[in-house]
Amino acid sequence: MQLRSLSAAVSFIASRRLQYLRSSSRIAKMADHDEIIEKERSKSAFKYVEDVAPGLRLEMDLHTIYHTSISEFQKVQVIDSYFGRTLVTDGKTQSSAHDEFVYHETLVHPPLFWSALLSGTTQPDGTRIPGNAPKSVFIGGGGELATAREVLKHNTIERLVMVDIDPEVVEVCKKYLPQWGGEAVTNHPKMELIVGDAHKYLMETEEKFDVIIMDISDPIEAGPGIALYTQEFYQRTSEVLSKPNGVFVTQAGSADFVPHPHAFPEDGGDDDENKESSCFSPILNTLATVFDHSIPFTVAVPSFGEDWGFVMAFNGDAKEARTLADLPYEVIDDLIEERIEA
Repeated sequence: MQLRSLSAAVSFIASRRLQYLRSSSRIAKMADHDEIIEKERSKSAFKYVEDVAPGLRLEMDLHTIYHTSISEFQKVQVIDSYFGRTLVTDGKTQSSAHDEFVYHETLVHPPLFWSALLSGTTQPDGTRIPGNAPKSVFIGGGGELATAREVLKHNTIERLVMVDIDPEVVEVCKKYLPQWGGEAVTNHPKMELIVGDAHKYLMETEEKFDVIIMDISDPIEAGPGIALYTQEFYQRTSEVLSKPNGVFVTQAGSADFVPHPHAFPEDGGDDDENKESSCFSPILNTLATVFDHSIPFTVAVPSFGEDWGFVMAFNGDAKEARTLADLPYEVIDDLIEERIEA
């Protein structure tokens, strides 16, 4: 009786162990199955894709779409992707949380510092002592408000005029991208925000500005912004700038050193999708026909997928202009320490 009970107990335990092993195997298979499902799900996640150049695209996970609207001028979106919150207009990244400061600081601070140096005096040893400029600045475009934010950090600024044609962009950025500037910029006592045409404003104004900053869309043939890149417009900006410390600067599109020749048809056809879209050199060359000096400079902007170009232009003595390229780091550090306020 005891032997039978012992045998039954062993059989029972063996049976339970077999059931456990089978169950464990099923659980393991289910875990593997879940992992496979998750991998497949990740493959089918929403993606943000942006054309950088013919045959070259940026692709990343799209986490959230915070806003989508179509204004009178363009499609406006705020998304969250690999680079954080990002402003996108007409399918092109304008700035992202990851690196918007790179673009805006590069656009603003060099021309403002150079205006300060142009307004100053040269010492017998050749060093340049900055003057009290810039006091007045004009921004064409700049709807994100981050360009104005950087200008207002300079403690010499007395007046800032910003003219942007699309109020939708300004309002969207105030709501979804307040760190770019937001209400703190639009309500700043030195700031005058005008919804309108920057080209028309500068053509008609009688006011003088120490610095003119063009933070506008790339020139697209037959597009509304093309008038802001012409020789006629640049000539007018040279007349509006203060003397002798007036400085003009504009964003100048892609400055990638790779021209992507493989992306264009060998027969040189007129396929619009494959036309070279770089405007960096044409902007530089056009400004050189108006100003005594046009200085190109670039910076890497990861969310743009390439280096980005800027061109600064001003009039004056060639020897003074040369000091820009030879400016010691210590001078720049001093300018930042003395003039930039958070």
